[in-house]
Parts: sequence; structure tokens; C-alpha cells
Amino acid sequence: MAESFVSSALLAQVGAALAVGLLIGIERGWKLREEQPGSRVAGIRTFALLGFAAGLAGVLGTRGYEIVSAIVVAVTAVVIALGHMRSMRDTGRPDATSAVAAMVTLGLGFLAGIGEEALAVAGAAIVTLILALRTEAHRWIGALDEADIKAFARYAAIALAVFPFLPEGRFGPYAAWEPRTLWLVVIIVTGFSFAGYVANRLFGARRGTIATAVIGGAYSSTAVTHSFAQKIGAGQGAGAENAGIALATAVMYLRVIVLVAILATGLLVPFVVVVAPALVVGFAVAWRLYRKAPSTTGPAPPGNPIAMLPALTFVAFVAIAAVVARWAQGEFGEQGIAILLLLMGSMDVDAAIVTAGGLEPGTIAPQLAALAIAGTILANMAVKLGVTIAYGKCEAHPAAWALGASMVALAASLVVGYARL
Repeated sequence: MAESFVSSALLAQVGAALAVGLLIGIERGWKLREEQPGSRVAGIRTFALLGFAAGLAGVLGTRGYEIVSAIVVAVTAVVIALGHMRSMRDTGRPDATSAVAAMVTLGLGFLAGIGEEALAVAGAAIVTLILALRTEAHRWIGALDEADIKAFARYAAIALAVFPFLPEGRFGPYAAWEPRTLWLVVIIVTGFSFAGYVANRLFGARRGTIATAVIGGAYSSTAVTHSFAQKIGAGQGAGAENAGIALATAVMYLRVIVLVAILATGLLVPFVVVVAPALVVGFAVAWRLYRKAPSTTGPAPPGNPIAMLPALTFVAFVAIAAVVARWAQGEFGEQGIAILLLLMGSMDVDAAIVTAGGLEPGTIAPQLAALAIAGTILANMAVKLGVTIAYGKCEAHPAAWALGASMVALAASLVVGYARL
């Protein structure tokens, strides 16, 4: 039984290593299928053998033959390097991708050989996907500009360069600050905005004003409203901007619901109950305007939402709000916290959601907190209605009516919810 078990384990390890080579080799072989016979350094057979050799090296290394294992890996790496150097000299065309793919195959095969079969095969699948998406990746990169790359770099710094070094535990007045949680909130909120921004840059301008509105509304419906209202007021609108304003606002309701689900899960059900009527009305009137809107090319999306200073300002605002919320809890109870959430959300709805999610269970009734956050959305809607009327003038009346209808539904829901407390 023991021998059978060992044999099965060995077979799984070597088989996974071979699978790694085959996965990556199929893609590389297909990519280089039109090359002249004999000019390809590595195709499906070579990559399969690379994976197999690396798997054997891994197995040998775990069974006390470390030197033999190291020799196998080193010799294989040298063969790969020499083969690609010769190919570059003969063809005059550098192909670093195949060389790197071969080295990755070697590493993943070795990983399978030492018993990490699942991780190795999963890694090979991801590598194969990355290699296969070459054309799409180049097209996506070509659609970006310098500002987009800077946004990506900023978000990478926000998400990867700070979080790993933050301490665990609670600090500060009232033990209100948990650094890792605070920064994770920044990563989530800015990541949500960044994803919407990138999608808008890649797809919005090609798919039209409506696509710009829908995707842009996922990260800043206010920015979309301001941009479209200005175009309408200046007489530069193509006819779809009114529908775009209405759709961006409807998408905003979905965005806030998703953030509540992630950051303040305990409030999700009562919050959805309060916001659902406005969500339904918002999409209904937006759909009506959309049906009447002509097909247009998309405008440039609103400004880049990712910057270090706003991110730092946001986390500072949330940190101060956390302290104030704990102070208000002791001084005024849940009514004071509800007023705090309402005032805070008038400046930043996301910050109010974060603060509500960071409160201890039982600090405030979920229904009251949901009403407070929904009230901040109503205040934000009033701002967008004012922007639409001020900048869009008479031509933006359809969008203004759509926003007004959604506001009436939300206000009615708030009144009913408050009466039931």
C-alpha cells in the first residue's frame, strides 16, 4: 500500500509537470506554426520535455539527490539560453517571450515535481492565457495614454507598496484606527473607481455616449453629469447626453449597493429595501430616455480618478470620522451616529459607508444607519440635479426630470422607513 501510494504521488507530480509543458507548448507551437522548419527553438514537444525534465529534477531534489537535481535544472537552463541566442543570431529577430516562457515552464515543472501540482498547473494555465492574449493586450495598451499609465502606477503604489507594511491591531483615540483595515478600504474604493475608469477608456469612446455614461457612472456619476450637462448647455450634445446622465445616476445606485455589500455587509438588506424604489425608477426613466437617444460616438471620459493626494485625504477623512463616530456613540448614542453619517455622507458617500461598516455590531440599528446613508445619496442627487439645470439649461430638462423622479422615489422611501423605526 505504501509503495502504491508513493508511486501514485510520483505519477501525479511528473504528470503535472508534463501538463505544464504541454499547456504552454501548445500556445507557443501555435504561435510559431508559420516559422520555417528548423528555425523554431522550442515548440510543443520541446516545452513538454522541458516540463517533464523540470518535474524529474523536482522529484530528485525531494529525495536526497539535490546535486543531481541542480545539475538537471542548470543544464536545461543553459540549453534554453544557447538555443535562443543562436535563434536570435540566425534570424536577427529577438524573441524574448519564448525564452522567458521556457524558463517559466522550467520553474513551474520543478514546482510540480516537489509536490505543488495544483499550483504549478494553475500557474501554467495563467501563463498560457497571458501568452494567448497577445493581440488583445497590445490593443488595450495602444488605447491607453500617458495619464492612464500614471493612474495605473499610482494605484499599484496604493494597493501594493503600502498595505504589506502596515501594522496589525487597533491604535489611536478610542482605539478607533486599524491601519490595515483603513488602507484596505482605500484599495477597494479606489480600485472600484480605477476599474470603471479603465473600462471607460478602453470601451466608452468606441461604444458611444451611453457606454461612457454606464461605465463612468460606476466610478463618478457626478463627473459624468457635469461633463454631459456642459456639452448640452454648450450646444455640443449629440442627443444622447440626457439619457447618459440618467443612466449614470441609475448605475450609481448599483455602485453604492455593491460598496455597502463589501464594506458594511450588516446594512445591506435594510439599505437595499430603502434604495430599491429609487433604483427601479432610475433605471425605468433612464431606459425610456435611452430608447429615444440616437447612436453617437463617445466623448472622452471624465478625469482620472486615481491620485495619491485624494487617496491620502480620503483615508484621513475616514480615520477622523472613525474617532468622531466612537465619541458620538458615547455622548449621543445611535441618533448622534446617524446624524454624523448623514453629515459625512453629504461630503463623501463612500466615507459614510466605510464608517458605518467599521462600527461595532449593535452600535447603531442597521435600519437607522441605512436611512442615514440613503439620505446622503439624496443630498448627492440634489447636487447633480442642480448641476444638470445650471449647465444644461432648458435642453437638459429630460435629464432633470429623470433625476427628479428618482429623488422623489428615494425621498418617499426615506419617509416610510423613518416612520417604521
